[in-house]
Amino acid sequence: MSRLWDKGAPLDSRVLQYTAGDDHALDNRLVAHDVRASIAHAQMLNAQGLLSAEDFKLIRDGLTAIGDEHAQGKWQVTLEHEDGQTALETLLTQRIGQAGARVHLGRSRNDQVLTALRLFLRDATTDLNKAVLKVAEALDALGERETDTALPGYTHMQQAMPSSVKLWAGGFAAELRDDAAGLMQVQRRTGKSPLGSAAGYGTPNLPLDRAATAKALGFNEVHEPVTAVQLSRGKAEAQLLFEIVMVMQDVARLSSDLCLFYTQEFAFVSLPDAFTTGSSIMPQKRNPDVFELIRGRSAAAQAALFEVLGIVAKLPSGYQRDLQLIKVPLFRAIDLCSDTLDILAPALAEVKFRKENISMDASINAAAEAYELVKNEGIPFREAYLRVGKKYLK
Repeated sequence: MSRLWDKGAPLDSRVLQYTAGDDHALDNRLVAHDVRASIAHAQMLNAQGLLSAEDFKLIRDGLTAIGDEHAQGKWQVTLEHEDGQTALETLLTQRIGQAGARVHLGRSRNDQVLTALRLFLRDATTDLNKAVLKVAEALDALGERETDTALPGYTHMQQAMPSSVKLWAGGFAAELRDDAAGLMQVQRRTGKSPLGSAAGYGTPNLPLDRAATAKALGFNEVHEPVTAVQLSRGKAEAQLLFEIVMVMQDVARLSSDLCLFYTQEFAFVSLPDAFTTGSSIMPQKRNPDVFELIRGRSAAAQAALFEVLGIVAKLPSGYQRDLQLIKVPLFRAIDLCSDTLDILAPALAEVKFRKENISMDASINAAAEAYELVKNEGIPFREAYLRVGKKYLK
């Protein structure tokens, strides 16, 4: 199979394997978005007099059918295709003839894949936002179920001040809602249309209407100037990964609390059997593996962020093939976060606190006692602090 860039010279088989890597498999996620963007591009070419109405109809109908067949699992992007862009154009040309060879006028694989990727990221951020909010709602429900359950508040791993399950769960819910808002802020960068910037320097002598394709695809604006497009590569991706790290760190800390509360020494919570596992040697064990893995996988999200930042750092301007490598950590982190949120929400729905095992140290109201002395006797807080401290620090 020939590639879009093929000029007839032989290619060492190892080169395609090394340069394509996993890119062809990853591009299967982008096919539907690439089809949509390609149809919008062809429609614009037709409106600008660069593509006949007959060819546009062939391209639109051909791409729609190819996209539907991909969604049904009838074909996949393979290594022989090299990437999704080659696959679509090759299949389209095989199906409709020379009209398919006209679809690439006025674009490069660079702006083509980036357009599909930004459409994908727009959907991904929306989906992750909804999933985070479901976990926040599960925490709200947990707080309501345990509205009367007191809980020690800890600092330095020591009982410090009185708290409650509702207050504990509410804190995590509030931060997750903040994370959800952060995810949507990524759409400021994904809302710029790169289509028509081609390889990074525009399309000389072609009267493209970039605003038309931006509007058709739901972008907020055209990404200008064309030289800014390749300089922006990795920024929206890194911003999304940063927000994913924030989500994963919050759910990791939540999971760390639950693992601690589940120990025999604490025994504050019971975890559902459906979300715990067993030991192969110790028959009495139920292990909080789900929560332990949530805690551990926050490191994988951080690694994905660092990988993308490292790929982009110190690249010269313009397109560089290194940028292809961003997809692997980006998609990995999106999947990791999505899978984590999907299992966490139903797991929280089954968590129960064991009131009979939750005890408060006698000193836990010390700060409140000091405040009472200030109110009742009018003494300075520092004096009240010392008096109460002497009572408990013996």
